[in-house]
Amino acid sequence: MPNNIDQLTINSIRVLGIEAVNNAKSGHPGIVLGAAPMVYALFKDHLKFNPKNPYWFNRDRFILSAGHGSALLYSMLYHAGYNYKIDDLKNFRKLDSKTPGHPEYDLDLGIEMATGPLGQGLATAVGMAIAESFLGAKYNQDNHKLIDHYTYVLCGDGDLQEGITQEALSFAGHFKLHKLIVLYDSNDVQLDSATDAVISENTEKRMKALNWNYLKVTEGNDYQAISKAIASAKASELPTLIEVKTVIGFGATKQGTPAVHGAPLMDDIATVKKNLQWNTKETFSVPQEVINNFQKAKINQGQDAERKWNKLLNDYQKNYSDLYQEISFAIKGQLFNNPFLFNKIDWQSIINNESVATRVVSGKILKLLSQHYPTLIGGSADLSSSTKAMVSDQDYDSKNYRGRHLHFGVREFAMSAIVNGLTLHQGLIAFGSTFLVFSDYQKAALRLAALMKIPSLFIFTHDSIAVGEDGPTHQPVEQLLMLRTIPNFNVMRPADVKETIGAYKVALMAKTFPSAIALTRQDLPQMTNSNIDAVAKGAYIISDEDKTKALDLVFIATGSEVHLAVEVQKMLVKNKINARVVSMPSTYLFDRQEQEYKNKILPITIKKVAIEMGVNDSWYKYVGLAGLVIGINQFGTSGEISAVLDKYGFTSNKIYQKVIKYLTNKEAK
Repeated sequence: MPNNIDQLTINSIRVLGIEAVNNAKSGHPGIVLGAAPMVYALFKDHLKFNPKNPYWFNRDRFILSAGHGSALLYSMLYHAGYNYKIDDLKNFRKLDSKTPGHPEYDLDLGIEMATGPLGQGLATAVGMAIAESFLGAKYNQDNHKLIDHYTYVLCGDGDLQEGITQEALSFAGHFKLHKLIVLYDSNDVQLDSATDAVISENTEKRMKALNWNYLKVTEGNDYQAISKAIASAKASELPTLIEVKTVIGFGATKQGTPAVHGAPLMDDIATVKKNLQWNTKETFSVPQEVINNFQKAKINQGQDAERKWNKLLNDYQKNYSDLYQEISFAIKGQLFNNPFLFNKIDWQSIINNESVATRVVSGKILKLLSQHYPTLIGGSADLSSSTKAMVSDQDYDSKNYRGRHLHFGVREFAMSAIVNGLTLHQGLIAFGSTFLVFSDYQKAALRLAALMKIPSLFIFTHDSIAVGEDGPTHQPVEQLLMLRTIPNFNVMRPADVKETIGAYKVALMAKTFPSAIALTRQDLPQMTNSNIDAVAKGAYIISDEDKTKALDLVFIATGSEVHLAVEVQKMLVKNKINARVVSMPSTYLFDRQEQEYKNKILPITIKKVAIEMGVNDSWYKYVGLAGLVIGINQFGTSGEISAVLDKYGFTSNKIYQKVIKYLTNKEAK
């Protein structure tokens, strides 16, 4: 066994990681053996963290973008003193363990985000770096650098091949996010083949073309060279990618080949231990020297660093009391679920009887919110003039990190991951916006937000075929259903001004789920009985039936179709049909209500008609197989808005005719 404590610790990280993989009989040992020195260099010499308080606000963030290397991460976090026991490593990949197959967001355990879908870790880290730069620029004062930390990423060849990574690297380079440092595990091997079978690009030229600083370490086992490169990166005025040439599965019989990427070593683990001069016969055993010289030292260092920061925070409070009042909400995690801030706003100032597009309402809401939420930040994928999604006229750029309007460029996927990164960093309320039809580009990041249970906000406009002349490429018909099928993802489609305010209130109060707000391009009338707070119920009666008569029919409608349902309700009176109109801005929120409330709003025995400009499938859940769904099960067409709506039957007269035929099996007169 080597006498060198650094090498001993690196090998201990390696062995514990591959033993976890072997014990699970599945996993990825290659990255554990190849990348351990660079992770050790980062944690030992550079990463600022307190393992006894993983929530410390000014900690450095570390993202394992190559999430298949989870065994390496768990081993490293155990060695660094986080809340893991050896039994947790023994339970790697087992049901309900603290060590799942890919990292799942859990700050208690030091996991900053869920990773595994390649590319998203790096892109999300860009959001974290933006958060640090913005909060630092806004709140730091001379001798009081309250927000001062780095964001580090470990990525692999697969990450850099993903399209989202190109979007994110381009964004980070343009905005000079110099406190973002990426360690690239460059081992020339991926799951199916050597990398030269699929890529031939020059990484150095690519990164420099993207306005990144590029460094290279030719020997991946040289921990000191890696540490020096990280130190050099920290001095750069640009984001840095450090390419570290490693050997995948270092020490294994089949090192340097795809065979060691994603399969346990099994008996070959003995070869690895021999090559590492690892003489401890007992498995899952960490040498006491490592505990004494690394784990205990990192715990002490982290606690000391946080104590010093807390003193700085106390001094800041005394010297900058007004600024402290603002940032304390961020540091204490009190931005969300704070109805006091939301209810202080004069919402009546934007409520009147004029017809208005809900995208325009949304823009007004964001302006009002920005006056009360100083860390509300976001923008659009080159569509702010169309989506109206702006909180500030002050742009965020490399010369002004205080700006709150983010120009994401035409980078929808990266935008969504960046929003997740801003949210995960904490201390901010973040949003991104684009047209609803382009949510297809974003889906994987929206899914990850839902999986991580974080309150990211996604604003979508141009929410139906009422886009008109732009035609079927820009007319969403299946996107609402697609978004609603994501577990733990709240989709809200408000009908007017009040419901749009209510949708924002839900989004800002949320803690454990992301929200999407779908908004119209076309003007909508203000509904008489719409209700801000009722949106939180998911559905409510917006136009009641005649209570002196038996109820014959319940309309369920969303967004721009609610006013159509109310018009048809009135038309049915001449047929002596007593109807109720239910506005259902959120199926997600409605499904979470008590059954008693659901039955009250949608009586089981009453016939139902659902109206929405989208595919029909999901609505039978509410109207029953015998119910009527008025939707669109085909792509739209290009034309004047009124002509397109008439063609697809979304006029009050055509809906009326369908309802009469449904109820009487006769054509309406």
